[in-house]
Amino acid sequence: MEQELDHYQMLFRRIPVMAAAMDGRGFFLDQSDVLIARLGYSREAFVSLRPTDIADAASIKRIEKEMVPQLRRTGSVNDVPVTFLNAQQQPVSLVTSAIVEHDADGNYLRTIAVYRDADAAEEVAEYYLAMYRATPAMLHTVDAHGYIANVSNHWLRKLGYEREEVLGRSILEFMPPSQREQLGDQHDIEQMIAAGDFENEQRRLRTRDGRVLELLMSSVSDRDATGAVVRMLVASKDVTARNEAERALRRLLDENAVLRAELEAERDYLREEVKVSMKFGQVVGESPALRAMMTRIEAVAATPASVLIQGESGVGKELVAREIHERSSRHDQPLVKVNCASIPEDLFESEFFGHVKGAFTGAHRDRIGRFQLADGGTLFLDEVGEIPLDLQGKLLRVLQENEFERVGDDRTRKVDVRVVAATNRDLREAVADGLFREDLYYRLSVFPIDVPPLRERADDVVHLAQHFLAQTAKDFGRNVPPLNRAEVNMLRAYSWPGNVRELKNVIERAVILSRGDKLRFDLTMPESVAIHVTETKAQSGDAGDVMTEAEIRALMRRNTIAALEARHWRVSGPNGAANLLGLKPSTLSDRIRKMGLTRPDSLDGKQA
Repeated sequence: MEQELDHYQMLFRRIPVMAAAMDGRGFFLDQSDVLIARLGYSREAFVSLRPTDIADAASIKRIEKEMVPQLRRTGSVNDVPVTFLNAQQQPVSLVTSAIVEHDADGNYLRTIAVYRDADAAEEVAEYYLAMYRATPAMLHTVDAHGYIANVSNHWLRKLGYEREEVLGRSILEFMPPSQREQLGDQHDIEQMIAAGDFENEQRRLRTRDGRVLELLMSSVSDRDATGAVVRMLVASKDVTARNEAERALRRLLDENAVLRAELEAERDYLREEVKVSMKFGQVVGESPALRAMMTRIEAVAATPASVLIQGESGVGKELVAREIHERSSRHDQPLVKVNCASIPEDLFESEFFGHVKGAFTGAHRDRIGRFQLADGGTLFLDEVGEIPLDLQGKLLRVLQENEFERVGDDRTRKVDVRVVAATNRDLREAVADGLFREDLYYRLSVFPIDVPPLRERADDVVHLAQHFLAQTAKDFGRNVPPLNRAEVNMLRAYSWPGNVRELKNVIERAVILSRGDKLRFDLTMPESVAIHVTETKAQSGDAGDVMTEAEIRALMRRNTIAALEARHWRVSGPNGAANLLGLKPSTLSDRIRKMGLTRPDSLDGKQA
């Protein structure tokens, strides 16, 4: 251990700088050979001396009042000027720095001081000053009051000033008004400096030409023996361009977020549109006509073929389209509906393919079309016969090439959409009349499906009525009775010119009008039936299906007999046929007389 200690002592003594070690009382413990040579004392003489024993009066005061208190408080001092008297009692001007050493338990060991000649220190100071100014960083130094003591050349270049224009001026003078309001007045600056170091704080400085630089500033403080900040070195990083780019990006992201929210809301709305409009749910019925149709749905659903659904208004063509989609491999992708009859002619292309901002008057933002919304899924084109002739060619291109362009955009987009179309028109006639493209017709009708009208599904009327009755009662929060035999017979006897849609409406009206355990069906007005049938068939162009007056009267007769039989030919009273039909007893009695209806002999003697 002694040999190791002697080795380090030898190294300490031979270091090429002036150095000394002192004990806790301030006496010299050891000195480097350079210090001994500089001051001229022998190593033996140093043992009995303290720095204050060989210093002049000013240095003794500085050591006792500044260096020793700071060493005790902070453990180090830097660049303190002292003057020692050498062995010949001549003054030697030095600059000293010192540190205090402790052991692992924190106990004091020694103080190590390093000295250099004051003249050399001035040369070093000039060297470091030149380095300070030449460094490629924005540096400025302020005193305890915030006045600029020095700046780097890069700081001057950034702000456009000459050195003599900034030295001695308050840093506040170079801040824009908003920054001065934030930091306060000169007193507040002094308080901020006294608080010590800070890191990466946002600051702004004004250039000579009036521009404002946004900066990130960090500082290192230089303190005196009392711990007060003497000066502060501040390094700045210009982040003006970065912040402007971030703000521009943030504005763009905010705009995109708003647009994305709008587009997502539009997408969600469109994806749910078919589900909402076809709220009655699944296919209901067991008639031969319905089973034949379901067989065709099952056959085509698993393929990518286009489907053309044909049938009268109200038969449930949308429901068939949904069944095809749900049974296909695309069932987990969107089913998007386009009602071609409700789109203004000048907006068809935008509705189908979308548009870019500014493509036409009113195009204030980008909009995605129905084909893009349905990408990967199914697009249901309802009332496809209403598509304008000049747009049918573009629709044909999408079906053939699986690509399109938005209105006002030159970018071609690929899309994977299965098209299911529906119509209540005879498209063959439309092709013959030049109102529908023949090539588009054949492209859409790869696999046609005819939806039978409800009058051909008499066996399904009761099933559908019961289904709608249960759902409507649930939706309306009403307790309604099940259908009785007379009501079933009445529903089966009606021809349902409005098909399934009319049946659903009739059930809803019956629930609304129900009282207690009685449903009241509104199917007894031949005039309204005739008008409805006439309007429906006139729209379809098939005058041969219009009911004659004789047919209407026969229907009324069958309906009246059904109501009378359901009530055992009782006309009046709560359980009478008049109440079931929603008529006054006198009106029903007059109708029975005019129709020549007589009560069966088996009911004679029972109250009518």
